[in-house]
Amino acid sequence: MTGTGSVRWWETPRFALILVLLSAIPLLLPDVPPLVDLPGHMGRYRVEMALAESEALQRFYEFEWRLIGNLGIDLLVIPLEKLFGLELAVKLVVLSIPPLTAAGLLLIARVVHGTLPPTAALALPFAYSFPFHFGFANFCLAIALALLSFALWRWLAIKGRFRLRAALFVPLSILLWVVHTFGWGVLGILAYAAEMVRHRDEGKSWLKAWYQAAFDCWPLVFPLLLMVAWRSGQVGGRTIDWFNWAYKFRWLYMMLRDRWEIFDIACVALLSAVILFAALHRRIGFSRMLAVFAVFLALVFLLLPRIVFGSAYADMRLAPYAFAMALLAIRFKPSFGTRTLHWIAVASFAFFVVRTAATTISFWMYDKVYDEELPALAHVPKGARLVSFTGIACSQPWEMSRLEHLPAMAIVRRDAFSNDQWTMVGAQLLTIRYPQGGRFVRDPSQMVTQRQCRGEYWLSLDNSLTRLPREAFDYIWLIRPPAHDPALLGGLQPVWRNGSSVLYRVSGRPPAATVGEEK
Repeated sequence: MTGTGSVRWWETPRFALILVLLSAIPLLLPDVPPLVDLPGHMGRYRVEMALAESEALQRFYEFEWRLIGNLGIDLLVIPLEKLFGLELAVKLVVLSIPPLTAAGLLLIARVVHGTLPPTAALALPFAYSFPFHFGFANFCLAIALALLSFALWRWLAIKGRFRLRAALFVPLSILLWVVHTFGWGVLGILAYAAEMVRHRDEGKSWLKAWYQAAFDCWPLVFPLLLMVAWRSGQVGGRTIDWFNWAYKFRWLYMMLRDRWEIFDIACVALLSAVILFAALHRRIGFSRMLAVFAVFLALVFLLLPRIVFGSAYADMRLAPYAFAMALLAIRFKPSFGTRTLHWIAVASFAFFVVRTAATTISFWMYDKVYDEELPALAHVPKGARLVSFTGIACSQPWEMSRLEHLPAMAIVRRDAFSNDQWTMVGAQLLTIRYPQGGRFVRDPSQMVTQRQCRGEYWLSLDNSLTRLPREAFDYIWLIRPPAHDPALLGGLQPVWRNGSSVLYRVSGRPPAATVGEEK
C-alpha cells in the first residue's frame, strides 16, 4: 500500500488474475500436452475406463483399483471423459495445473505479506518447472492444490478460525494424499513451518514453538494411516541413491529445463542473482515465514534420495518449489519509493512474459512433432499388437524429444497393445499380461539407441530387432529411430512413412541375426 492507502497496480486482484490466465497460454494449442510421460499415463487412463468393454485390451492388460497415494488425474478423468472424451479431458486437467500453481503462489504471497510484492511474478515460471515438463502430472497437480490449501490454512489462522480449520483439513489432507503423496507432504511442511513461526512471533521459546507447531498440525496426520496401509502391502521398488550430490546440483540448474539450454540456465542464474541481491541489499529483506518455507523445502530436497519406492527423481521434484518460495519471500522496506517499485514490478512481469512466450513456442514446436508422428496410428487396426522403438541418445540432450511414451497413444486411440507402460507392484494399478512379448512388453523397451549404452537397460535398435519375438506382434513402429542395420527389417512391410519414422506390418520371419552385441 502507498502512503495514501491506494492500491498499486501489481497489488490488484486484476493483475493477479492476468498472471494466472497468462500461465495457461502455453497449453492452449497442443491437442496432447507435450509432457514426456503424459502419453504413457493417458494409455493407463484408457485401460482403466475401457477395459470392461474392450476385449482387445483384456488380452493385454489387467487393472485393479486400490487406494494408493497417486490417483489424482486417474480419478478426475472418469467423469470428465464422459463429457469431453479422454484426450480433451486430460488436456483440460493438465491445462489447469499451471494456473492453479500460479494462483497458489500468489495467494500465499498475498496472505503472508498482506499484499503482492512487486517481484511476485518472478516465481510463476516455476509452474512450468522441469518436473512438469517431465510429465509428473499427479505430483504437479497435488503441489498446486497443496499451495492453494496452505493459503487457506494460513488465512484461517489469521482469522483465528482454528476449529473450522481443523474440521476442513482432516478431509482435505486425505483428498490431497489421494491425489499424490508429495502434495500432502508439502502441505505438512508448509503448515508446520507456518505454525512454528507464528508461535515464535507470539514470544514462545524455540522448543515450545516446535512442539506446539507439531500439535497444531494434527488435522493433517490421518493420511499416515493410509500411507502405512499402502506401503505395508506388496510393494515393489527400492529407496536408494541417497545424497547423490552430483545429481542434486544438476537438478538445481535444470529447474526450468525445457528446450534451449543456455536460455533456461540463464533464467535460473538470473533468479538466483535476484535472491542473492535481495539477501545482500540493506533495504531489502525476506518474509521470515516464506524464508522458513524455502529452507524447509530445501532441506527435504537435500535429504531425499533420488529414488523412493522405485520412483525416480523424487528429490528433483521439490527444488523448483523451494526456489519459488525464496523468490516470494522477498520483501521491500518502506524506504523504497513507489516509482522504483513500479519498475521492479515491470521487470518482473517482463521476465514472466518472456518465459511464458518461450514455453508457448516450445510447446507449439513439440506439438508439430506429435502431429507428424501420430497419423501412423490411423494405419494400426483396433486391438493390434504393436511394438514401438523410439530413438534416444545415450547422453540425453537438454531438449528432450517428448516421444518416449508417444506409443501409448495407440492404446488411447486404437485399443492396441503398446510396450511403453510402467509396471511396479503396489505402485501401479495397471498390470501387463502379455508374456508372449518377452522383455518387449513394458517401459523402457520402447527406447532404443544406436549403440548399447553403458549401465543402461535400453537396448540398441539393432539388438532390439534381433531379439524381438516377431510372432508376438502385428506391427513395428520406428519413431525417429537411430541408425540401424536395414537387413534386420527383412520380412516387414512398410505401411506408413514420415521422414525416418516408419510403421511396418509384420509379414514374415526375421533374417538371421547379424548383430554381434551381447544379449
